[in-house]
Amino acid sequence: MTISNLTSRIPGFHRMSTAERLEAVAAFSNLDEATQAQLAAPGNIDPHLADHMIENVVATLSIPIGVATNMRVDGKDVLVPMATEESSVVAAVCNSARQCYESGGFTTSVSGNLMIAQVQLVGVTDPENARLRILEKREEVAATCDGCDPMLVSLGGGFRDLEVRVVPSRGGPMVVTHLIVDTCDAMGANTVNTMAETLAPRIEAWTGGKVFLRILSNLADRRLARARATWTAEAIGGEAVRDGMISAYHFAEADPYRAATHNKGIMNGISAVVLATGNDTRAVEAGAHAFAARNGRYTSLTNWEVTAEGHLAGSIEVPLPVGLVGGATKIHPTARACLKILGVSTAAELARIIAAVGLAQNFGAMKALATTGIQKGHMALHANNVAIAAGATGDEVARLAALLVERRQVRQDVAVAELERMRAG
Repeated sequence: MTISNLTSRIPGFHRMSTAERLEAVAAFSNLDEATQAQLAAPGNIDPHLADHMIENVVATLSIPIGVATNMRVDGKDVLVPMATEESSVVAAVCNSARQCYESGGFTTSVSGNLMIAQVQLVGVTDPENARLRILEKREEVAATCDGCDPMLVSLGGGFRDLEVRVVPSRGGPMVVTHLIVDTCDAMGANTVNTMAETLAPRIEAWTGGKVFLRILSNLADRRLARARATWTAEAIGGEAVRDGMISAYHFAEADPYRAATHNKGIMNGISAVVLATGNDTRAVEAGAHAFAARNGRYTSLTNWEVTAEGHLAGSIEVPLPVGLVGGATKIHPTARACLKILGVSTAAELARIIAAVGLAQNFGAMKALATTGIQKGHMALHANNVAIAAGATGDEVARLAALLVERRQVRQDVAVAELERMRAG
């Protein structure tokens, strides 16, 4: 199969066999045979590699990787690998992206690659003076940090700024030093942690206090990724659908109970791409939820508005500390294969695409909620899982799933009973 003009619009992609989809992706992303073989392998991680990635390894867990089509990001069509166990997540991104494809897709930007390391100082009687003493050592701090990673400095990264805060706490005032570091195409945790640990004895010497924690912050608000897109009222089903989605957004913006589920849906998309590329899902999720509460109240990560023309405009801004080098991203062969599918060459490019996926995911969930309800599409896809869990195999899976959906009873007990009837009759 060949794909002309590198378009992410691949009609019938969801109806292809797994092998046909992989062939289409390989043609789009120009994957070599070794990469195709890696993606085709059912248990695609070597036990020796797994044993060296974490401790006490006994097995590996395979998560399906789907590919989101229809994605146009900054004028370029991309196919986006997503690793998730949840039904309807990939389909939602494909459908959402299709509905804004003709209006230009997604426009994105990033604030940079800056990470923060924190050094916690306690036991000083004059915290404000201690704060200034640390700030006066800025040049020494810079030299110490850059000396920890000359390779990073040679690539254009390294120390960028110094902040010192006095933080009230139950145990008394803490003097917290922030090291602002450009980590380039790495997520940067190990780099900034090393800098913080190296600097700690000097901070103690300058202030007479005691340093305890020396570690990065996952609230990476200096590493923001942004995406925006416009969906025409006609493309999404008219003004009533648009207004229902705006109402759904207003609910999430106003109520933290709704915002938690609203943002979980966003992270369905974001975390799936983060996981597929071997990045740290927990760091990204922690930072995103903390960012959602940055103004003292937990709220929506997205914003939705109606344009002067009556169309629906959505935007997202979220911390995305992801990398292309280091950790599992560098050593896991499937993560490397997924990066080849994406065709990104910098961490910033990857973050931009992930932000666009998060916005697309949010659009899909809000539209479903504002129209047919979330369960109709989700349960139709989930029916396959229920059929398999009931013991269906081969062609039985599709037949049983269709029957469950038709009866609107996507339940395990119903599936078991119907499977018995199918086999008996």
